[in-house]
Amino acid sequence: MSAAPLPPDDFADALAPLQLRAMREDDVDAVMAIEVRAYPFPWTAGIFRDCLRAAYPSWLLVRGEVIIGYGIISIAAGEGHILNICIDPLEHGRGHGRRLLRSLVQVARMHRAERIFLEVRPSNPRAIGLYFAEGFNEIGRRPRYYPANMGREDAIVMAMELLPDA
Repeated sequence: MSAAPLPPDDFADALAPLQLRAMREDDVDAVMAIEVRAYPFPWTAGIFRDCLRAAYPSWLLVRGEVIIGYGIISIAAGEGHILNICIDPLEHGRGHGRRLLRSLVQVARMHRAERIFLEVRPSNPRAIGLYFAEGFNEIGRRPRYYPANMGREDAIVMAMELLPDA
């Protein structure tokens, strides 16, 4: 009997534990590949680079060398604002979005933010459900905020109060 062949290198990545690490300029192309798979109206590479230049906390969820998702948050004047949070559509349904969201909330807490905001499309019920489950509440709407196939789509504005020592 011959020995089984060794698995390809990407098999090892698939078994690697998930980790968070800071996004770097050289990650933007890989992030963009996920962004265009995930959204019909994706951010541009320039927007990601601008966020990095502005030193917004920008985090990647990675397995081995493979980027699974990313999140960017701005923090100022005691408030955090999640600008973008995305999990590769090939990885949906595995709890990665929850893990990344919780990590961004922790980043806001570490920067002493008292509340955190985000916008979400009404047409994204999975994300809305996650945000509600994690303690966000709807506080308003931004009319015609997002581009859409038939014009514009409103944004649901959500917020969560960050209690000290929570």
